[in-house]
Amino acid sequence: MNVNKKNLQEVLDLFRQDEYIKDQITYWHTIPEKEAKTVPFPERLHPKLRASFEKRGIHSLYTHQGTSFDLAMNKKSFTAVTPTASGKTLCYNLPVLQSILDNEMTRALYIFPTKALAQDQKSELNEIIDEAGVSINSYTYDGDTSANIRQKVRKAGHIVITNPDMLHSAILPHHTKWVSLFENLKYIVIDELHTYRGVFGSHVANVIRRLKRICQYYGSQPTFICTSATIANPKELAEILTEEEITLVNNNGAPSGKKHFVFYNPPVVNKSLNIRRSATLEVRKLAGELLKNKIQTIVFAKSRVRVEILLTYLQELVKKELGTKSIRGYRGGYLPTQRREIEKGLRNGDIYGVVSTNALELGVDIGQLQVCVMTGYPGTIASAWQQAGRAGRRHGEALIIMVASSTPLDQYIIEHPEYFFQQSPEEARLNPDNLIILIDHIKCAAYELPFSKGDQFGHVEIVDILDFLAEEGVLHQNKDRYFWMNDAFPAHNISLRSCSQENVVIIDQSDVSNVKVIGEMDRFSAMTLLHDEAIYLHQGDQYQVELLDWYEKKAFVRGVDVDYYTDANLAVQLSVLEMDKESQNDRLKIGYGDVSVRAMATIFKKIKFDSHENIGSGPIHLPEEEIHTSSAWISLLGKSNLSENRLEEGLIGIAHALHIIVPLNVMCDPKDVHIVPQVKAAHNELPTIFIYDHYPGGIGLSSKVYEEYQMILQETKRLITTCVCDKGCPSCIGMDLASTSAKSDSTMILNYLLGDLYEFSK
Repeated sequence: MNVNKKNLQEVLDLFRQDEYIKDQITYWHTIPEKEAKTVPFPERLHPKLRASFEKRGIHSLYTHQGTSFDLAMNKKSFTAVTPTASGKTLCYNLPVLQSILDNEMTRALYIFPTKALAQDQKSELNEIIDEAGVSINSYTYDGDTSANIRQKVRKAGHIVITNPDMLHSAILPHHTKWVSLFENLKYIVIDELHTYRGVFGSHVANVIRRLKRICQYYGSQPTFICTSATIANPKELAEILTEEEITLVNNNGAPSGKKHFVFYNPPVVNKSLNIRRSATLEVRKLAGELLKNKIQTIVFAKSRVRVEILLTYLQELVKKELGTKSIRGYRGGYLPTQRREIEKGLRNGDIYGVVSTNALELGVDIGQLQVCVMTGYPGTIASAWQQAGRAGRRHGEALIIMVASSTPLDQYIIEHPEYFFQQSPEEARLNPDNLIILIDHIKCAAYELPFSKGDQFGHVEIVDILDFLAEEGVLHQNKDRYFWMNDAFPAHNISLRSCSQENVVIIDQSDVSNVKVIGEMDRFSAMTLLHDEAIYLHQGDQYQVELLDWYEKKAFVRGVDVDYYTDANLAVQLSVLEMDKESQNDRLKIGYGDVSVRAMATIFKKIKFDSHENIGSGPIHLPEEEIHTSSAWISLLGKSNLSENRLEEGLIGIAHALHIIVPLNVMCDPKDVHIVPQVKAAHNELPTIFIYDHYPGGIGLSSKVYEEYQMILQETKRLITTCVCDKGCPSCIGMDLASTSAKSDSTMILNYLLGDLYEFSK
């Protein structure tokens, strides 16, 4: 062994002493190690299962695994919420395998959010089955399953492993081919519960309603077993998703080693714009130091392009000492054989570094790593802890470094570590009763089984919807029954990732001999993201939109490599249709209800990546679009002595900062909520900021804003006042404001709203 190599402890000392690195570390947080808490194997555990675990050196269960086994065997639905690498898979594998060994007719359905995760979990499950020497069939059923195996899966699969999209479009519509599964279904496992939020979660909740309806038809009443990363409302989320009473299992008994969590902020290179040195270059420096010392490290990057760039950098840095094969890339598109090869290399020490997208954030087991480096904040506290959990799995000291980029969200997190460590993780929000989503799934359910008058769908009374669909000619009413009356089955045209059936299809024509569809987008978003000349990002790759055919709903794109992105101006008219909730004090009114949003894209700007300079612009020629959605709104009461211009710029600055803070608090993507300031709102003629769900019908995000507005305003004020810029920058109030007083005016209005100022005037 090379005596010059440093161990992790020596590298930690180096980071504390090196002048350059030390200056960029804004916070160093140490989490102490934790001993395991265990319980004996249950007495009823099958001897062959017990023997297979003892062969692996496992002689007891962690407390949460023991609790989960007891609940499942007593037919009680539950959700297990424990950190990464705490052995959550045994919470469902153990009771499922035990139940099949007790009665070989027992069936279980496993639902994973991604194909990659389903394949990985199948491998782990098959290892247990092989070691136990028992005759249990587990199969994955997804788009890659060949036709000759599909029949075998339907007839003989004790455990069927699938994903929500496949369940929605291939299993439920053809349930008559799955009689042996549905008649004997005892367990439905929903892994990575926290991923089912927003539109996707709202769709999946309705897929579960359809699944339960078919189970009832075949006479089965399955128990639900959910597992989740740490979120604020796991029990509530599981109960909304399954419409069952759920027990929370959070008595984590897994051990963990000491963890050092380091916040690292690259140096400022442009003070007036508050632009910092590239996070990618800083990650190269830090990860390079670790890898040269043969310290096993995972680096997370936000896109495939960033993964490939960092991989090239790091392989170049260490090729003399370690060779390029010792550092590998890892992302969702890799074949299972490649992934197995990388996992094996990590376990036996041949591979020292992995550069990954968030494909590895979900529970894929990649063995034990000592260091995790995040290139930027992943977007939610839950995701950050998932990524951090990849280092120091179970034993041994670990280091997690979060390297901030110049983006507003990263800068907020890095400057407010107490928010990250003290704030409970975000709540996951969904709305299964969104009318647009609900009607889509009632159509699917009617195709699967006819409805009768008085039937409910989940807990929803649907007679009005059935009558409406019958009047529209979608369903045929015969006395008290409603039948599907179309040749095609509706699930084929309904995407679980979108609220809209009017999606724009994105067609990549980079290679004329291989023109292919690479995605789709709702029309409302397409106005600003897919207009002619827009730069569209897909899985980290850049494309330029060559033509948006609005009436045919097609966007033709070609791959490019440019150093700018596009940002479109949207002229929005917003009016309140109905107010559901309202409260007020002497300074503000806050309301919540249904709104109509009419929007027209007007011009777009080309903005340089690093400097945020405007390097060009152009017109957008598209018609106006309208959606009805839900919104929260905050109106200012009291008279202001600010000029209308200054009042408007102050509101715009607050709206920009809110766009950073709101996604943090309601656990959503920034594009899921839109924020519109108005100097004189149409419904009350007061200065008002609207925060609305960017989906037809709403998905529950703005409802959370209404409930938490006080905290959201306080965080928004803190973001603006603690930003190091003088007069406003992209990290706080934006850059398009002409007034030099915009930052102080935004702060003044917030102080007034929060009761820290008696009046907002100067």
